[in-house]
Amino acid sequence: MKRHLILLLPVLMLLFSCKNGHIANPRASGRPYEVLVVMDKQTWEAPVGRALFQVLDTDIPGLPQPERSFHISQVAPADMNRTLSIFRNIIEVDINPTIYTRSSMKFVRNVYADEQVILHIRSNSDESFIQFVGEHKQDIIDFFTKMEMNRLCVDLKTKYSKLTYDLAKEIFNCELKAPEELRNYKKGKDFMWTSNNTASGMVNIMMYSYPYEGPETFNKKYILHKRDSVLCVNMPGSEPDMYMQTDTAFTDVKPIVVHHKYAMEARGLWFMRNDGMGGPFVSHSRVDTENNRVIVVEGFVFAPEKMKRGLMRRMEGSLYMLLLPEEMESEIETALEEEKEDPKATKEK
Repeated sequence: MKRHLILLLPVLMLLFSCKNGHIANPRASGRPYEVLVVMDKQTWEAPVGRALFQVLDTDIPGLPQPERSFHISQVAPADMNRTLSIFRNIIEVDINPTIYTRSSMKFVRNVYADEQVILHIRSNSDESFIQFVGEHKQDIIDFFTKMEMNRLCVDLKTKYSKLTYDLAKEIFNCELKAPEELRNYKKGKDFMWTSNNTASGMVNIMMYSYPYEGPETFNKKYILHKRDSVLCVNMPGSEPDMYMQTDTAFTDVKPIVVHHKYAMEARGLWFMRNDGMGGPFVSHSRVDTENNRVIVVEGFVFAPEKMKRGLMRRMEGSLYMLLLPEEMESEIETALEEEKEDPKATKEK
């Protein structure tokens, strides 16, 4: 009987791994924000490899201390095996003057694993490759960051803080799915804050609104002034003269697109006035046209003893999960939409 069972197990595993007549892909391996570069060691250590390494080895903006954007690994094409082929983020480099006339890049999804992305960078020469990755440095960084944000948002669709969700619905009539560890809260007039409220690695989501007063509402001075006025009232410290403020000298504001609509992103540092607390934050300011108001959703971190990259990116991913009243009836597939019909998403650049 045991022998029959042993013989049957591989068959059962095969059957359960099949989907619509095809062998189902395994889930991609690796930690978030890990990138595997497929390139032989000699080229990796030469100017071509150093050019790509310098792109990936960039610091994340808006953090109080330098932290790299990605964990970087390298493997020779000959050493790519079944285990490495299911890595979550892969860059494959091919430099061949007999095939290519210029440098370009494009990506494919889920070739060897689910939730996998492979970026192909092709070039006709070393010089052209070095110039190309230098010119497209931010595109490459943004691409892999976007992929990781989308993976987080897929998880948040089913695994999220019910407290944060319920407060967003109650106070703003919006939907917001944030990490489930946010179990403490405070609410005020047109304001809410949820947190894991831990002494080590405290992560927070904050949300507030104010009237929309036209295009002049969306500039750095106005947005940060509104932020500070809200924080002064709603986020006091332990003493009367302590309250949360923005470090405006180390905060950048820029326009972005969220769910196909204009928004403003603020990214930088906060501090507790007359106290020693502080840390990074990122926020989205968006217009709720149905109610003629600006909705701001923000993630911020207090973790002086820890690296903050992972904590901040979890909070930032949550911001893209905000659905304004007019958006709640339509399904938003991913936080950072990547339209299949968008030629920039699939064609060579």
